[in-house]
Amino acid sequence: MTTARDLSIVAADPETNPAVEQGDLSLALAGAELIDLIDSRAVTLDGDRLVPGASPRTDDPLLREAESLLVRRAPHETVVDWLWRRGRDLAARYRAALEAEGLVAPARPHRNPFSRSRPAPVDSPDLRRAADRWTAREPVLTGLAAAAGITDQQEAALTGLTDEQGAVLGGVYDAVTQLAAVRQRRSIEKAAFDNIWRGQ
Repeated sequence: MTTARDLSIVAADPETNPAVEQGDLSLALAGAELIDLIDSRAVTLDGDRLVPGASPRTDDPLLREAESLLVRRAPHETVVDWLWRRGRDLAARYRAALEAEGLVAPARPHRNPFSRSRPAPVDSPDLRRAADRWTAREPVLTGLAAAAGITDQQEAALTGLTDEQGAVLGGVYDAVTQLAAVRQRRSIEKAAFDNIWRGQ
């Protein structure tokens, strides 16, 4: 299991805030991958730049893919630049992977009332591990969940992290803030456009 999979499982819980933005979650998942790559020494931080190292020992295909996408030539990418590039549609990809493995139920109910009910998630060590980390409020998982809007325990989430973990989490918060600003600007532009058509 990886931190990103644990975070995706937590986000898929029916009791999770349904208003969590998929873009925010995608950025947090990219941050989770990056933290796991740092912990495995597949990448190190030189200031805010990502310097690739040895390939991680993992069977997780998405984490292997993340490592393969690291820029290997100087000047290396910044944390935030990599989060933006890697995070695109990442929440949907993790959700699809978990659904395919039967770890979470499909997100959308069937529209046909005569169709079979959605399968319940299987009980598995992966689900128990994610639940145990979440219940224990493990700092990395809690910090990423707070950045994604799954929980509002931001202050507690910022304790107990290494310097590199804190730097990545800070990058996630910066990227999420930038995304919120983009959403707000687009909302204002849309409202102004609608008002023009209404003659206001």
